[in-house]
Amino acid sequence: MTKILLVEDHEELWDFLSRRLKRRGFDVVLAHDGQQGVDMAQTERPDVILLDMNLPVMDGWTAARTLRGIPDTARIPIIALTAHAMSGDRSKVIEAGCDDYHPKPVDFSRLLGQIDAALLRQEEQG
Repeated sequence: MTKILLVEDHEELWDFLSRRLKRRGFDVVLAHDGQQGVDMAQTERPDVILLDMNLPVMDGWTAARTLRGIPDTARIPIIALTAHAMSGDRSKVIEAGCDDYHPKPVDFSRLLGQIDAALLRQEEQG
């Protein structure tokens, strides 16, 4: 079963996403701040990380860079979730270490496509 680490601090969104992802057959683990996300990525070894960029304790930008610097988590695909859908934001999240970008509000079918694409790329890289 594919494991997704959802790092999100807004209860409505983590509840919505985790329920829908579980219904689609994913194993979902939750973290509610960036530091907890980094810690859980190391212990849970998820297949994909959905990372809110605006988090307490450690923001998503720092969390993504931190995850890329840890050998055990460096290759886990990260999809940034952000309400900041400005023109330069995609390149900023990629520079921070994320593999993809999903603007809020979440388009669930599009997000599923991004998760599938990230898993496929991961599989191809072996």
